[in-house]
Amino acid sequence: MTDTNTQQFTFKAETKQLLQILIHSLYKDREVFLRELLSNASDAINRLRFEMLTNQNVLDPDVELKIHVTVDKDNRTIVVQDTGIGMTQDELVDHLGTIAQSSARKFLETAKEKNQDASGLIGQFGVGFYSVFMVAEWVRVTSRSFRPDAQAVTWFATGDDTYQISPAEMSERGTRIEIKLKEDAAEFAEEYRLKNIVNKHSDYIGFPIYVGEDEKPVNKQSSLWRTARNEITPEQYKDFYRQTTLDFEDPLMHVHMVTDAPVQLYALLFFPAKSERNMFSLRKEDGLKLYSRNILIDEYNKDLLPEYLRFVQGVVDSEDLPLNVSRETVQSSGLMPKLKKVITNQVIKELETLAKKDAEKYAAFWSEFGVYLKQGIAATPADTDTITPLLRFKTNTNPETWSSLDEYVSRMKDGQKVIYYIVGEDPKAVLRSPHLDAFQANGTEVLLLTEPMDSFMLMSLRKFKDYELKSISGAEADGTEQPKAESEAEKIPEGDFNSLVEKFKQVLGERVTDVRASSRLVTSVARLVDADENSNPELQRVYKYLGKEYEVPKKVLELNPAHAMLKSLLKTDGELQTIIIEQVFDSALLVEGLHPDPSSMAARVQQIMEAALKGQK
Repeated sequence: MTDTNTQQFTFKAETKQLLQILIHSLYKDREVFLRELLSNASDAINRLRFEMLTNQNVLDPDVELKIHVTVDKDNRTIVVQDTGIGMTQDELVDHLGTIAQSSARKFLETAKEKNQDASGLIGQFGVGFYSVFMVAEWVRVTSRSFRPDAQAVTWFATGDDTYQISPAEMSERGTRIEIKLKEDAAEFAEEYRLKNIVNKHSDYIGFPIYVGEDEKPVNKQSSLWRTARNEITPEQYKDFYRQTTLDFEDPLMHVHMVTDAPVQLYALLFFPAKSERNMFSLRKEDGLKLYSRNILIDEYNKDLLPEYLRFVQGVVDSEDLPLNVSRETVQSSGLMPKLKKVITNQVIKELETLAKKDAEKYAAFWSEFGVYLKQGIAATPADTDTITPLLRFKTNTNPETWSSLDEYVSRMKDGQKVIYYIVGEDPKAVLRSPHLDAFQANGTEVLLLTEPMDSFMLMSLRKFKDYELKSISGAEADGTEQPKAESEAEKIPEGDFNSLVEKFKQVLGERVTDVRASSRLVTSVARLVDADENSNPELQRVYKYLGKEYEVPKKVLELNPAHAMLKSLLKTDGELQTIIIEQVFDSALLVEGLHPDPSSMAARVQQIMEAALKGQK
């Protein structure tokens, strides 16, 4: 470049490292460079269309919005040109001369960790343009802004440490990227090869992509969500999902909606297979893409679905959106609540249908996303009746399978008027809870709630249909439906038991509010219950999970008067009796998830084991 006005700049350190990786590393899928350039061109045209909604004072306002790719096989050159928004000199330097330091560092770290094909990383860190250096000896970018008085400018780089900027001659609006291919990238100097790449990666770009002298675009161009459902294959749905998310696992299901009333909309929504995004995901935030007439209004719209359905991915396109106003006004317009209601109702309906028709697939969904629905009940009590039929639980009688509340009710014992539940810290440990003793003995089903979100959910979920939800870990309850322990073992005589109770009270002191006999323990020796029947154990757990200061109310220790351990304890005295009483209490605390320092029991357990071994001699 010989222009006397040419200026030379040095790439920043992160950009230099990035270029070195792209130039010297081997990628099995170098064709992605064209995908990235076409995506950038499409973005530039979209930006122009959005600008022209409120500003007609642009250069060449009537020029066709298109992307043109030409190739010169003999000279190994490719030109990608768009009629988009274009760039000024400052914008060119900003976009191509620098790259966000954090993005570059993340790309470099991830590429180093991956140590193989890293082409899937390109684009997600904002380094898409630089992928051109995988195939290019040099790159020249010439651009003219949409502003009528703007001057054209050229950016030139060879992948070394520097780049050049100089004035240029360009009469038309947009950006032209010229690429000189390396010898080992000559395969891309073939029109058929470029057409294949367009069809593979860029078929749904909403603007015509012309290759060579063809007068017809090589891409389908029409949006998949506006295409008739009977014209779309399952594989096309999956391809669209992969292209828009970079999730390499097939979605669990999709929803393709087209409605005219009460609002006009097209929607193509996907349920991911996993709740956690993979490291390559293009979607960095929750939210749906919001379009109007194929014009992108909002990349991450969070107003189209309730928070508890935020895992849903996809596109919503409505022609009813007023495009002559700002994005903020669109989002706050009266149309958004209507769109949200229609879309939410459809998503809920699809989930209900899935649950009825394919229990196994719904179980997979629930395992990944059930916590979101529980959060919905906790955070949006008004939606409880909508969400509740979608809830699934494991129970003491069916610990390996998921059951709905309707299924639980259908299996209830005659005369049972309550849905019982128990909250615990661990799925396996909760099955050993002493609170379950009588229920296990009577064959009464109990919901097992072992996730932190369950306690938050129970603050709002008080009833299902005509059935109250009741914790089995509370104090004794009145009513004939209450299960009772039925042990035929001989109980400790009342007098002896009362003296044992007094010993427990003496040892435990103010750590408990009372010690008494239980009619609900069968195999367990003891349990802790709230002294106040109106206390709220769920609230206690909520405060614990939120890390807030909250003193757990002192409990009542209930003892099983028929348990062999207590019978033996009557015959023990002195220090051994005291440490066993301490251990019974600590074990009860541990089961409840209330023990402040479980490791403190180790020395006492050792003492008990030593005493037991001495007794065997």
